[in-house]
Amino acid sequence: MKVLHVITGLGIGGAEQQLRLLLRHLPVQSGVVTLTNPGAVAAGIEADGTPVTHLGMAGNRDLGALPRLARIVRQGRYDLVHTHLYRACVYGRTAARLAGVRNVIATEHSLGETQIEGRPLSAGTRALYLASERLGTSTVAVSPSVARRLADWGVPPDRIRVVPNGIETDRFAFDARARRLTRGVLGIPEDAYVVGGVGRLTPGKRFDRLVRAVASVPETRLLLVGDGDQREELLRVARECGAAGRVLLAGACEDPPTVTSVGPSLPELLSAMDVFVSTSPDETFGLAVVEALAAGLPVLYVACPAIDDLAPEAAPGARRIGEPVPELVSALRGIRDARLARLPLPAAARRYDIAHSAGQLMSLYDQAVHGTPSPVK
Repeated sequence: MKVLHVITGLGIGGAEQQLRLLLRHLPVQSGVVTLTNPGAVAAGIEADGTPVTHLGMAGNRDLGALPRLARIVRQGRYDLVHTHLYRACVYGRTAARLAGVRNVIATEHSLGETQIEGRPLSAGTRALYLASERLGTSTVAVSPSVARRLADWGVPPDRIRVVPNGIETDRFAFDARARRLTRGVLGIPEDAYVVGGVGRLTPGKRFDRLVRAVASVPETRLLLVGDGDQREELLRVARECGAAGRVLLAGACEDPPTVTSVGPSLPELLSAMDVFVSTSPDETFGLAVVEALAAGLPVLYVACPAIDDLAPEAAPGARRIGEPVPELVSALRGIRDARLARLPLPAAARRYDIAHSAGQLMSLYDQAVHGTPSPVK
């Protein structure tokens, strides 16, 4: 089977890195087209052996990209087109139809309660999305919460399938040696109590609240992994709170790493932490929380459908908290004082192993192309 994946961009981000992981586990011949920004993840995908084509799309209204994309689909003789992220879904579904490919699956990675990939959920955004959705075979939601949002938005429920995001679970197991070495590289004392967070440094992640909370909890340090437009603002908040010396912004981290990657890997950075916090109030899945649980970390989170959609015993180390800074301060003090040891691998981390997600997706591929789903292992 030949499958073409179409994605909006391939800079470092959750959906982008999720695509790279899936490609490593899908038993099909794949190609990738990125509409824009062939960044670090594009290099990683190519290093793994999958070719990436940059379409060079100039903007949301670059209609000339449509025939270019249709030509790639037609010339590649693909059996199925799989689209990822809003703009790629709109253009990719349409281009596939123009090229005569009717088997089109789209994964919805980023439909939140109030936004989709940072766009407000306006009537125009919804109308364009639904018009292109009808051109596809089915729409994949990365969590039951996203499936409910899609149905509420107007996607017919019988066209929605849930295939959760996944991680390479065993790769995140805690490593005491990596903890020691990573702290040495970052200049963090071995006995320091480290609060961690992972994600794009954007206002929607609410990392400013985490900075303020850590500033209010003595003898703690903050290690944030990620990059974005709010970097300087977060550093300003840290200075304002008198915690500049206790806040470390480690920058973006490509995961999985490639031979050209520099600095500690994401599993190594998680090994260097003592507690993980997700302050984002609007998540479609919460992959970073699952990775932290796989690393044996206690987790505090504001929103995480990946955990909220499961029974409490699936992730006993995860605790949901409210958004106010005082509540976060109280929770951090409690966990710091308890000095919890590394926790055993929870059922949630095994449930979200990428091999299982790839198997579910492969079953959808077989259903679309051959009319018979393959068994899911």
